[in-house]
Amino acid sequence: MIVALAGGVGGAKLADGLAALLGKGLTVIVNTADDFEHLGLPISPDLDTVMYTLAGIANTETGWGVAGETWSFLDQVVRLGAPSWFRLGDRDLATHVLRAAALRSGQGLTAVTAELCRRLGIIARVLPMSDDPVRTIVHSAEGDLPFQEYFVGRKCEVPVTGFAFAGIEHARPTDAVRDALQAKELEAILICPSNPFVSIDPILSLPGLRSLLAGVGVPVIAVSPIIAGAAVKGPAAKMMRELGLDVSPLTVASHYRGLVTGFVMDAADAAFSSAVEALGMTVHLADILMRDALDRRRLAEQCLAFAKR
Repeated sequence: MIVALAGGVGGAKLADGLAALLGKGLTVIVNTADDFEHLGLPISPDLDTVMYTLAGIANTETGWGVAGETWSFLDQVVRLGAPSWFRLGDRDLATHVLRAAALRSGQGLTAVTAELCRRLGIIARVLPMSDDPVRTIVHSAEGDLPFQEYFVGRKCEVPVTGFAFAGIEHARPTDAVRDALQAKELEAILICPSNPFVSIDPILSLPGLRSLLAGVGVPVIAVSPIIAGAAVKGPAAKMMRELGLDVSPLTVASHYRGLVTGFVMDAADAAFSSAVEALGMTVHLADILMRDALDRRRLAEQCLAFAKR
């Protein structure tokens, strides 16, 4: 059994490679601090990206939403005066409507996600990090912005100065998350190549989560989301520069210092190996760019082999 921590496109891709190898032996704990409400519907962007990717229906061109999407609903609500900055496609809309109905009936997000995954034919287990609401707030020179307003509405153009996770002090890992991390069969924990600040940090910031990870007694492997001074997708590199940090795998490894025992980074960044090892991490160099399904599986195989070593 392997547990992966994930958020967004990079995390979903590696999770897909792991799922191809492990099936039911994979549990993915997904960031939910990106969640928000739009047009009265609860939206869980990272959960949906992971679900759609594992189900083989993700829109690979955009990195979000469902392949073959149509936009009749969006066209009509815009015509009726609704904002268009957050695009809800017709097929994607079905997920949010059913999630809304289930949550209103009293089900928790974990149970709702499990049913959606079952309907989508997903074999791996997908867990929200918490059933309690947590919301990422982006600090900027223009003031505080809800994450989706920054990420989608403002297209990440506003320089960031930091982040906060509203509600984190009252949130708790679910029983399902705790059980996965304390399972006797657990062999390794993988931190996927997701944004360390806004995808992984919310998970790690849950009260009690770090102590759970510290006590599991298995390798904790992180995969760098940075290759040769750039992020493959998303604003991680931009955020690093705005926070006064070097855009390098060493910055990511330093961010996880004290938690991670092994670090996977691209062979193009081999010059950072000794510095990362000085942090107390074993380094594995690989081609970590996931261009297609074969790349996802190849990287997953290397991560699993590295964890066993």
